[in-house]
Amino acid sequence: MSAETLARWQFAVTTIYHYLFVPLTIGLSILVACMQTAWYRTGNPRWKALTKFYGKLFLLNFAMGIVTGIVQEFQFGMNWSAYSRFVGDVFGAPLAMEGILAFFLESTFLGLWIFGWDKLPKGVHLACIWIAAIGTNLSAFFILAANSWMQHPVGYRIDPVTHRARLTSIWAVLTNSTALVTIPHTLAAAFVMAGIFVVSVAAWHIRRGAGDVFRPALRLGAVTVLIAGLATAFTGDLQARIMTKQQPMKMAAAEALYNTSAPASFSLLTIGSLDGNSERWSLRVPNLLSLMSTGDPNGEVKGINALQKEYQQKYGAGAYKPSIPLAYWTFRLMVGFGLLAGALAGWALWALRKGRLPPGRWFWTAATWSLALPIVANSTAWLFTEMGRQPWTVFGLLKTSQSSSPTVGTALVATSFLTLTLLYAALAVVEVRLMLDTIRAGPAMEVVDLTTIEQPEPAFAY
Repeated sequence: MSAETLARWQFAVTTIYHYLFVPLTIGLSILVACMQTAWYRTGNPRWKALTKFYGKLFLLNFAMGIVTGIVQEFQFGMNWSAYSRFVGDVFGAPLAMEGILAFFLESTFLGLWIFGWDKLPKGVHLACIWIAAIGTNLSAFFILAANSWMQHPVGYRIDPVTHRARLTSIWAVLTNSTALVTIPHTLAAAFVMAGIFVVSVAAWHIRRGAGDVFRPALRLGAVTVLIAGLATAFTGDLQARIMTKQQPMKMAAAEALYNTSAPASFSLLTIGSLDGNSERWSLRVPNLLSLMSTGDPNGEVKGINALQKEYQQKYGAGAYKPSIPLAYWTFRLMVGFGLLAGALAGWALWALRKGRLPPGRWFWTAATWSLALPIVANSTAWLFTEMGRQPWTVFGLLKTSQSSSPTVGTALVATSFLTLTLLYAALAVVEVRLMLDTIRAGPAMEVVDLTTIEQPEPAFAY
């Protein structure tokens, strides 16, 4: 196995692992801020208990996200030095803005929030978590803007001497048409993840008799998933149309569409040849792919074979098809598991109507294990986004085969790959153990005095 192949595997493993924590951090920061806002406005001790409880889980996840994210920067320099030199001038600006502005807000105000309980005025303390949450979402904005440049390069020129990309407009990078649909789509998916997490944990506790405390959390999580799920679907539709214009091969691969069609049908199931060059059998919905891709039910969608010829004429000889089975199935897993998460949220809200709790064990079992749904959806979405762009690292400008470090050998990459994989496995054990212990412990009971809620103080004593 070549050094480049090992480097790709290493980057895939570490990036997917890191991304397990990112969407939960993004969404949960806002939900914890909402819980504290509810406590600030109502004085209900349930909301204070939930804020502190989910706040601990948020902090554990946030810390693990930082630890695993640091590795990504080292990989750019070690395994992908040619790529780093090519994009460094462009990437430097949004990533510097993320570090100086967004991460500063996160770390500073999160520290004030952690140590400010019962020390800062309630309003100031509440402002701290909101500012930290805004900083978390700003971090996502800048990083996704940088990633969107890889999908659709804008605001740059190629230096004729160094043959590197030079930034000409940071505004063009931040307002990239790809970024403008990718950022809301990714943030919406993050709120689906956070909402399901809140639902899953609340369901586990309610099933064990803590309904008085966790019922509001269950409802908040379900509402979040339903709203965020609709936003994810809407922004995903916009993203599909942008992708069809900018990366038509990725869209064709997602649908296993080998031949250009007008109108184009949506594949429910396609079985292709072993070499991935042709379709053997498929089950399709007429006109749906044209509607999704172009907004016109009779619109033309280019096929894989035609695009391969077009790319060869434009970029030179070579294979420009990504892995068709990988693109096809990751796209469907992303959509399918996202829809299941939305269905569970709808089920929860229906079951919670008129102040009741869902009967039977089926709901509680499904809700408790529902955390797997957004994890699979987000992970496969990331795989589809990055693998569907292949063979390009920067679409149309730099291929993956041109991006690796020329002086880093197979042995060195294999050593770092093995080391990081083992380290991440150990961190996974620590993370899961800490999260489960915190979840099982529940909120601090001295915070939740249910007698003050159910039985108000009498007006006088005998």
